[in-house]
Amino acid sequence: MDNLSNAICTEVNQNGLPESLRRIELITSKKIQFYNTDLLDARGIAQIFRDHKISAVIHFAGLKAVGESMVKPLEYYENNVAGTINLLKVMREYNVKNLIFSSSATVYGLPQYLPIDENHPTGSTITNPYGRTKFVIERILEDLSNSEKDWCIVSLRYFNPIGAHESGEIGEDPQGIPNNLMPFISQVAVGRRPKLQVFGDDFKTKDGTGVRDYIHVIDLARGHVIALDKVFLNKWSGFKVFNLGNGCGLSVLEVIDAFEKANGVKVPYEIVARRPGDVDAMFADNRKALEVLGWKPHYSITDMCKHTWKWQSKNPRGYRSEDM
Repeated sequence: MDNLSNAICTEVNQNGLPESLRRIELITSKKIQFYNTDLLDARGIAQIFRDHKISAVIHFAGLKAVGESMVKPLEYYENNVAGTINLLKVMREYNVKNLIFSSSATVYGLPQYLPIDENHPTGSTITNPYGRTKFVIERILEDLSNSEKDWCIVSLRYFNPIGAHESGEIGEDPQGIPNNLMPFISQVAVGRRPKLQVFGDDFKTKDGTGVRDYIHVIDLARGHVIALDKVFLNKWSGFKVFNLGNGCGLSVLEVIDAFEKANGVKVPYEIVARRPGDVDAMFADNRKALEVLGWKPHYSITDMCKHTWKWQSKNPRGYRSEDM
């Protein structure tokens, strides 16, 4: 289910699927049952649970732009926190007690040390409302699992997902100006935008630009499948957290350079002011995911850049048809 808030809603096929999901059906050769429902619609969620025998939920839904959250905090708390509470109430009503939650490295706030492991303090130095919504949700999930012992909740703290499916059929296609680095780079490279804006060159990093941990979206997706398998295989209970990151940091300029070298294209850029809420550097200690889940990333930054460019060059206008 999804509310299509960041989808190309005009591109919907006869089965009511947005173009991105139609392509997933193509790649997987499986039919998708899709519900255009919002997590703020508790009745709509309940109807899905009535119609299906559900044993677990993977919860990705929510608003996720750090900058936008600074100017629209109420919308972020309503969508992310209240929406999650609605989902949890319905899950409890239908006795579905297994949940994989899409969390974020933003819960760590300003890093006290690097790389960041799961024992790093959370909450007190978060710099933006988006991160606070993820922190609040994690506390709700932990409290729920402590009070009702039959729940198993796994919170996966993402670092910076980038890349696209290797086929080039599905990839990141944000509406409006991209909030994240990689789709901005690829849209500049394909000619949709004149130049990339690099937000700040005065960070306390080797080249002055922000350093982040970039993980291929396929590695990230695989992490969810592995976590869900572990929940059922090991009959886990309680609240567990894992970092999903590559385990190393790259600066914005290093990512631009990697993209240019991987794909033989140029990405013109300009330095502009920092965005509110951005930290100097953040990258993961991902050893717990390896030790407990048996998960580790497979794709390099070169792979991420190549797959992104394959998607963008094959689909210059994203999921929009060429005559739109």
